[in-house]
Amino acid sequence: MSFGRVVTAMVTPFDEQLQINWGQVETLVNYLIEEQQSDSLVICGTTGESPTLSEEEKLKLIELSVRVAGGRCKIIAGTGSNDTAHTIHFSQKVAKLGVDALLLVAPYYNRPSQEGLYQHFKAIAESVDVPCMLYNVPGRTGVNLDADTTVRLSHVPNIVATKDCSNTDQMTRILNNAAPGFLVYSGDDSATLPALSIGCEGIVSVASHVIGKEMQSMIKYYLEGHIKQAAELHRKLHPVFTGIFCAPSPAPIKHALALKGIQTGGVRLPLVRVSEQEGQFIQSLFE
Repeated sequence: MSFGRVVTAMVTPFDEQLQINWGQVETLVNYLIEEQQSDSLVICGTTGESPTLSEEEKLKLIELSVRVAGGRCKIIAGTGSNDTAHTIHFSQKVAKLGVDALLLVAPYYNRPSQEGLYQHFKAIAESVDVPCMLYNVPGRTGVNLDADTTVRLSHVPNIVATKDCSNTDQMTRILNNAAPGFLVYSGDDSATLPALSIGCEGIVSVASHVIGKEMQSMIKYYLEGHIKQAAELHRKLHPVFTGIFCAPSPAPIKHALALKGIQTGGVRLPLVRVSEQEGQFIQSLFE
């Protein structure tokens, strides 16, 4: 199964008290589907501030997102943690909410071996009936889910994809050796076009909150063989791809959304809002 070309890792809208703004969740889901042409949404991923959401908040947020999306796009729920037993427990709850897939981040902080990573993901995948997408993000977790381990995991029946934030060399090795039909997504906005060029399916994106339509156009150019136009659009979008990470995510993309008239509030500690200078820089990206 494919999750489309552009998968948006959705922010979680907060009110002034930093509680989830449930009405704005509906607005945001509709905006991302209708205005920014997201093929799928990741709910409760890192960009959704999953580390500071309670389990109760996550379940309600995922359920609401499934209901609002109404089949117009796929919903992928972030359920991974660094505790295998807890991840299984939570994933089984979420699997009952009608999601299309689970996103399972590599265990952070405890830094397991490659065999530990394999056993972790295999145990979770075998405990649920919904498709699973691996999530390799060494810069956040302190561990790299390497190509060989990803290839082994690609043969677990309901592990169908990976979101990989390492490099094109590692992604190429995965593409060369993974089980037939296993999909590789880049997790780095600025690598969208390079990743497509080696055979990746698409991008799990933050920038697509505000330039999703343009990213879809770039991908369409590439897939239709208009390589020069795709490259030109990549270069045009590149300042946004990189600029929305001028401060710890998702504070910059929440600011960018506000500039577009979509209010998603602040961020929960230990994250903080962008500074005035950072805010001015983000605004300059769209002028």
